[in-house]
Order: sequence, then C-alpha cells, then structure tokens
Amino acid sequence: MAKVVTKHPRLSYDAAMLFWRIVTQIFFREVRPRGAFNIPRSGPVIFVGAPHSNQFLDPLLLSLEVYKETHRHVQFLTAAKSMQRKAVGFFSRMMESIPVARAADSASPGTGRLRISPDDPCIVLGDGTRFLSELSPRMQIMLPKSVNSLVAEVVEVVSDTELKVKREFGGEKGTAKVRDKITELEAAGEKGGLPFKKLPFVDQQEMYRYVYECLQNNGSIGIFPEGGSHDRTDLLPLKAGVSIMALGAMANNPDVRVKIVPVGLSYFHAHRFRSRAVVEFGGALDVPEELVEMFKQGGTQKREAVAKFLDLVYDALKTVTVRAPDYDTLMLIQAARRLYKTPGQHLTLGQVVELNRRLLEGYTHFKDEPRVVKLRKNVLKYNRLLRDLGLRDHQVPRAVKASWATLGLLGYRIALLLVWSILALPGTILNGPMFIIASVLSRKKAKEALAESVVKIAARDVLATWKVLISLGVAPLLYGFYAFVATLWSIRVNSPLKWRIATPFMVILSLPFMNFAALKFGEAGMDVLKSLRPLIVALVPGQQRSLDKLKAMRTQLSNEVVDVINDFGPKLYEDFNETRMLPTSSVPSSSGKSGLWRRTSSTGAVDAQGLGLIHPMTWIDERLFGWSRSARRGTSAWSGGDETSRVGTPEDSDEEDAGDYDNVLGYLPGQDGQSSASYKARSRANSYADLQRMRLSPLQPMAAPPKFYQNETTSPTSSTTELDGIHFRRGRRNRKSSLSDGVPVERIASVDRGESFNAATSHLNDEIRLRKEGGSEHHG
Repeated sequence: MAKVVTKHPRLSYDAAMLFWRIVTQIFFREVRPRGAFNIPRSGPVIFVGAPHSNQFLDPLLLSLEVYKETHRHVQFLTAAKSMQRKAVGFFSRMMESIPVARAADSASPGTGRLRISPDDPCIVLGDGTRFLSELSPRMQIMLPKSVNSLVAEVVEVVSDTELKVKREFGGEKGTAKVRDKITELEAAGEKGGLPFKKLPFVDQQEMYRYVYECLQNNGSIGIFPEGGSHDRTDLLPLKAGVSIMALGAMANNPDVRVKIVPVGLSYFHAHRFRSRAVVEFGGALDVPEELVEMFKQGGTQKREAVAKFLDLVYDALKTVTVRAPDYDTLMLIQAARRLYKTPGQHLTLGQVVELNRRLLEGYTHFKDEPRVVKLRKNVLKYNRLLRDLGLRDHQVPRAVKASWATLGLLGYRIALLLVWSILALPGTILNGPMFIIASVLSRKKAKEALAESVVKIAARDVLATWKVLISLGVAPLLYGFYAFVATLWSIRVNSPLKWRIATPFMVILSLPFMNFAALKFGEAGMDVLKSLRPLIVALVPGQQRSLDKLKAMRTQLSNEVVDVINDFGPKLYEDFNETRMLPTSSVPSSSGKSGLWRRTSSTGAVDAQGLGLIHPMTWIDERLFGWSRSARRGTSAWSGGDETSRVGTPEDSDEEDAGDYDNVLGYLPGQDGQSSASYKARSRANSYADLQRMRLSPLQPMAAPPKFYQNETTSPTSSTTELDGIHFRRGRRNRKSSLSDGVPVERIASVDRGESFNAATSHLNDEIRLRKEGGSEHHG
C-alpha cells in the first residue's frame, strides 16, 4: 500500500534541509542557482537532473535550491541498495526518498559461458550452463565489461544450453562486437564464449503507484534518468522511468497536469573540497496530450509514446547541460572560453557554463573547418607552453617584467602567506586526522565503485560523497576525543570543579568556530599561494623571453578566437549579434584607477569606497569572509537575460582557480591603469549593507560618451548629442505637459476619439486650470 503524501509541512524534511545546507556551505565554496524562476510554485512537478556526476550530493543540491526558492519538498528516487547503508538510509528516509530496486544491484554470476548463435542473434547458446535452473522468462543476461556490459531480456528457456532473448545484445553493432570478442578469445585459446551475470526480474508497480499518488497530491518528484552516477563528459542513455511516471500519472487521472523541469548540474573540480557548482533550472515542459492518449492504448502505442516523450526530456536536458564527447574537447572549449573573455572581466559561474555550452555547440558544428582545425592546434600548443612554465591562463596577462618592485611584492606576499598559514595552522592540525581519513577512505570507495561499475571512468563521482559522509562520522568522534583530552588536562592541573565540568562543553562549542575561521584563513592563504607562481617565474633568469612569447601568443590566439566566433557565429545563430556575449561596460570614476582608497568593483569599474576609508571589520566582512555578499548575481552573459540556451558539465577550469588576493590588494597594475583583475566575490547574493549603500548614495550623472565615437553632432536648438545616428540627451530634461490628476473617469470617456492624444491632454489640462482659477477667485 503506497503511503499517502500529505500537504502539511514535514519537520524531518525541514530539519534535513537545514542540516544539509550547513554541510554543503562548508564543502562547497560557492553554489550558484540559475533560472530558479522556472521552478513551478504549485502543481505536480518532476525534476529531471543531469548529468549525475556527484553521487549523493547531486540530489542534495537540487533539493536545497528548490526548497530555498519555493519551500517545495522534492522526493527523490533512490536506489534501494544505497538506502540499505546506515547513514545514507537514515538521511534518505528523513528526506522521504522513494526506494527503487535495480536489477543490476542483485546481479549474480551465471554458470558456464555463452555465445551468440551464428544463425540468429536472438538465440544464445551455452557451454557448461544451467539455463533451466538459473534463468526464467523476464530475467536478464548481462555480458562482461569487455563488451560494454550489454544486457538482453530472456523470453524463453529452451534447454540448459539454449535460450531466446527479446532483442539482440546492443543491436547489430553490439552483436558484431560480441562475436568479434568471442573470436578473439578463441584465437587466444579460450573456448566456450563469454562469462555472464544473471539479473532478476524486478516488479516496479509498487514504486510507480507511490509516484502517481504523490503527483496526484501536487507533490514533487526528483529523478536522475541516467540511472547511476558517473564521471563521463557526456550524458548516458536515459531510462524510460521518467516517461512512464509522467504519462502514467496523467493517464490515471485526467485532472493531473504534470510538468517536467530539466535541471543541469555543473561542477568545477567536483571531487575537491571547497569546489564550486552551478544548479541550472530550465523551462518547464508540459506533457503532450496526444502522447498521453497513445500511452493509454498500451502495446506498441504505449512504447512509442514513452520513447517520444523521452526524446523531449533529452532535448530539454540539452538546454541546461554541457555535453562534450571527450575530456580533451572539454579542455579545448574551456581554453577557448578563457581566450574569448576580455582580460580582467569576471564572469559569474552561470555565465561560464552558458559560454561553455555555446562554444561547444559551435565547435561541434564547425570542427572540420580548416580555420577551426588550425585554431585547435594552436590552442593546444598554447596549453602545452602554459604547462611548461607552470602558469595558468589567467596569470599570463598580469605577469610583469622582473624588477625590484616584483621582488618586493614577492617578499610581501610570502610574508602574508606566513601570516595566513599561522592563523590557519591550529584548525588544520586539529582537523588533519579527519582530512586524512576522509581522503584515504574515499579513494578506497572509489576503487570499489569503479570495479563494480560499467560506466565509470575513474569513479570521481563518488569521491565527494564519501568525503562528506566520512567527515560527518569522524568529526563527532574527533571532537569528543579533544573534549576528553581537555578535560583530563584540566583535572591534571587541578582546575576548580566548575571549570572541569565546563571544559568539555567549551571545547565542543568553540571548535566549530575555530575551524570555520581556520577554513577562511586557509582559503586566503591558498589564494596568496596561487598568486606567487607568476612572480617567481618572472624572477627566474632567462624566463622573461618565454613570458613575452607567451603573452604575444595569447594575444594572437585571443584575436583568432574572436575572429572565428564573429565569422562562424552568424552562420549558426540567426540572432547572433543580439545574443552574443559582450564585455561588461561601466561608467568610470573620476580617476579611473583603483588603489588603497578606491577599489575595483566586480564589473571592472572603480567603486567609491576603497580599503583605506573602510572600517577594518567591514573589510574583514567583505574581503575575507564574504559575509556581506558583495558579488552581484548579474544579468546573463547574453543580452537575452534569463532565456535558456539552444542546446543541451564542465569539471575543471583554470579560471576558477584564479587567486582572489590579487583582486583584494589591487597591487599589480593592469590594463588601462586599472587593477589587474576585478574583485571576485565568493558570495551568492547582495548583502543588506550593499543594498543600503546603493539606495542611500546619490545618483551620479552619466559621463560623457567615449572619445572613440565618430561623427558627433550637437543640435544648437536642443540639448541632445548625435553619435553615429544615435541621439543622446545632454543636460536636464524639460518635462512636457501631461494629463494632470483629478480628472473624472467619465470626462476621459467623453473625449473625442478622433482627437490626437496631445490635443486631448491639453484640453483636459486647460479645463482643470480654469476650474482651479475660478475656485481661487471665488474663495478670494
């Protein structure tokens, strides 16, 4: 019997959301939502996530963002095998997850070996097998990894050495691969065929009934249709479950209107501590009525409806995911994105994902063009030079010539690094055992997952999950041990009784705060450490020529990337010029330079308040801890704003490793006299202090247009300026007369419709003026 889904708040779910919000904010440096306005506030919804590249953290991030925006409770379909684990099962039940039994989780080795009949690809022959006792109709046979773990369903068991399958293994290509592998084994002296595993039949009717009831009660279901998690750069084939859920719910109840919301998850160094992530919500997809009617017919019509709707879901997922065919292509696209970006311009994580997506679509379409092939070769050569010098792309433009100032800056930053290291040292030492245990055990779990999986490459998708779970288990034990040691020490030094009693509680309460401070100090130290490499390279004798060559090569490549995009972009997009990415423009300050008293904002402009006039605690708030959340969400990188991309997740990006400390200090000179890079904030929303500053600061007049505009003309009779045919108003705007207040609706309705708007407005205003004058005279 399916459990009834209630509409009332569930405290266990709310408590789980609060707990996991704290955990994810510690593990991730930044989690940025994108397109959250697409989340339906009411009605039945199925959230379809992809790619499933972070085992248990994927559903957590999706649920947290939905809960933050709408307070909806998303119930995820979770593998029953995962829910059997104590920790995972406990939190899954708190979040009301729906267990799903998977046949692959109950796979067991079959006796003997098998091969495909040379006459019929749907007939399987065995050697030393026991098909009659081990297999039955509706069970499945899974072949080994060497042939991509192909699966086929059994329809009839003829004998112990012969059976029939519903469809051939993996189609014609799969069958050919199996036969080639068997031929290869026979040539090596291994007779009999391939080993196999038998998969039991799993009845999912109870699970579907629960999902239908949840959707009927306007609930929210979450699912990753790829099945298990993986660490590939492209999507796995989608399972039909999401189609059956959506179509079945509407077929069972005509009043149910299910919406599908595609959700893309993009990570930057997903398996690392303090990484970044983007959760992007696409436009809601309605379920076509014609497919529901086909689903009701059953048989072939039902299967066709499921397949068609699955194609619609796949197309929707393509709009929110970055799908590279291989890792090298993904690295090439990210390098092209960094070269295309204006130096010193900072993109939000959402804009980075969107730009990667569009560049990947363009590269896929034009990859065989000679100019694109040449550009790929040059970009790969540039990347090799970067690796040889030990630099990252974002450090190349700010690399300076060796001088005493460079040496002084290097010494200054080394001193800063020592300060941050000393401040972070206590927390690092105290948490060191937990970090080591989590690292070692998570790698062990990754090896086990890789051995069991048929789709994982390096099993990086499970590293972050196990780091979090192991840390959650070790932290209480470690902190309890520290409290015990502190208590023993207080007894040893003969402290008063009240201090002996208070010692363990004080330790337990103070450790989280001290560790959080160490975390932030450590981040600042890492940012300083990352900024040292270009200074060291600049001081190495003989490296200046290599740096100059690298800078020149980067400039040339950047121009080539822009030219290629400008030439091929309009061929791919009809509205390319309207939706292309443009550099951030901002009105410069009076000086146009940042420094101790004026700082560079996130868009490259110079803010009014700098480091010298700011309160020390406000500086720590904004620059070090990021509590003031001074980073702007920003508009989309495209002039369409919130519109989703045309196509259908990056993992590594050098850009996201850029040291924030260059931006904090604003020490190195950059282009046009501004700081070397704009400040990269680590926060997720505007702070109250920032909003207050925007609201209370007086409006500044618009600066004069730049000098590079040509054909500037000024009308002697008006206060406008014409620049290339575009009119700009100069000076104060004279307000024209408009319809005044106090006009009865009946009088407006009686206005002659043939009369112009300006004339009608003038007549009405004259009537009001005369009425007021008459009233004044009568009063006098």
